[in-house]
Amino acid sequence: MPQMSPMWWLIMMMMFNYMLLMTNTLMYFNKNMKILKYTHNNTLMKWKW
Repeated sequence: MPQMSPMWWLIMMMMFNYMLLMTNTLMYFNKNMKILKYTHNNTLMKWKW
């Protein structure tokens, strides 16, 4: 069925884009969380000393 393949391609592309977006956001969130944890630890240390 030839009329089916473009739709399949579109769905595949959308899924791929979604996956890429999700990984990007997750990585960004992870980085931010690390920074937050780092700053939090720094403040704790400052308060301790």
